[in-house]
Amino acid sequence: MRCLVTGAAGFIGSNLSERLIKEGHDVLGIDCFINYYPRRLKEENLKGLLKSTNFTFIEKNILDLDLSSILNDIDYIFHQAAQAGVRASWGKDFKIYSDNNVLATQVLLEGSKEKGIKRFIYASSSSVYGDTKDIPMREDSYPLPVSPYGVTKLAGEDLCYLYWKNFDFPVISLRYFTVYGPRQRPDMAFNRFITAILKDKEIHLYGDGEQTRDFTYISDIIEANILAMEKGKDGETYNIGGGSRISINGVLRILKEIGGKEPEVRYMDDQKGDMRHTYADIKKAQNELGFSPHVKLEEGLKEEFNWIA
Repeated sequence: MRCLVTGAAGFIGSNLSERLIKEGHDVLGIDCFINYYPRRLKEENLKGLLKSTNFTFIEKNILDLDLSSILNDIDYIFHQAAQAGVRASWGKDFKIYSDNNVLATQVLLEGSKEKGIKRFIYASSSSVYGDTKDIPMREDSYPLPVSPYGVTKLAGEDLCYLYWKNFDFPVISLRYFTVYGPRQRPDMAFNRFITAILKDKEIHLYGDGEQTRDFTYISDIIEANILAMEKGKDGETYNIGGGSRISINGVLRILKEIGGKEPEVRYMDDQKGDMRHTYADIKKAQNELGFSPHVKLEEGLKEEFNWIA
């Protein structure tokens, strides 16, 4: 099969592209190198892929592509591209998020709806849940995003649903819960924590550290995409989580054991848009996709620690 992966130079997109090639598929990767973190890191993610004869790369924004020709021979679309970052999505920068997370999704859906695509898999986020009262969070929980980023990811989901509802377009949305592991973006918590520990620097932690998260290792996220490609039900949304819930202070205790030193932590004020808790109910993904997370947090943190070190 020929697969299109948007955001192919990113953390998740590069890992997914490698897995698809390993499975025997041809991959067309697209990325525009949004200036959110250093380009050299994304270029590093692409190094192995560019050596493969089964991988083709286009450096361009989705909004600037000639989709009518690019999509002619594509079987599956994995839409991973997005402007990331909860805290940066306020104010004048919101247009970057609306363009890259909402408009780009609509343009891609519109361009592919009559191309015979077998499945369109959209990368959503636990940020859509926001202040929901349901813990663990279920797919039918009422979404109340508390950040502009969360609003744009929910809008992308809604666009996917309406293209399925009105055009019978085979769309599936996967709600990722805090993804970590090798290649994780430098702005994300685990990367920042581990880097600070290795350099004997202070960790800046927003909030009291008792906020909790459901962390999901990168290989489990990739497996969920493959399962959605093969088994998902069109028009549906699935939580993809790591299967456990832990406080940020609990994470720091694990990193103390891995790194062999006490992290120096400065607790700072809460940031607008940060959710207090996330925890995925993954029963639907287990029952319909056969998804089950395999990597425990301690194991995954060791892998990321060693990658950064």
